[in-house]
Amino acid sequence: MMNPGATETQCVTFALGSEVFAVPVSVVREILDHDEVFRIPNGPSYLLGLRNVRGQGVPVIDLRLRLGLARTETTPHTRVLVVDVPVNERLLTLGLVADRVFEVAAFSSSQIETAPDIGVNWNSDYIDGVVRRDASFVVIISLARLLSSSEMAALATTPTGRRAA
Repeated sequence: MMNPGATETQCVTFALGSEVFAVPVSVVREILDHDEVFRIPNGPSYLLGLRNVRGQGVPVIDLRLRLGLARTETTPHTRVLVVDVPVNERLLTLGLVADRVFEVAAFSSSQIETAPDIGVNWNSDYIDGVVRRDASFVVIISLARLLSSSEMAALATTPTGRRAA
């Protein structure tokens, strides 16, 4: 039975390897099949390139690389989550490569725990919360905090030097 005062967060769950992550459904614009991208020279290693999404050049990042995991190996299940990340009073549209997208799941605020304290300083700022699920966990990611402000600024600028719309 849910606590009547608890709020609920709707999230899209996806896999990176054997780990399950989630982002709020409110930031997900659409989910696309994986496709080749236009490579951008001298970009960060996790920036795969640009993809045409309904007439807009969208930077596509390998979320596995950004989180310090091994590069994504493309399979028939690989998807791209097109997300709108609020950055400095505007929206930055990004494509996030995921090994597999599962579902929209509802998590009550009482289920969501804070990032674990491991006794040493580590960058867990991007973790909005952790949800226990069966014998594993779901890590809820804050996309706005995952990328530094300088990374966001670089991704928001198109290769021609103009700001992305």
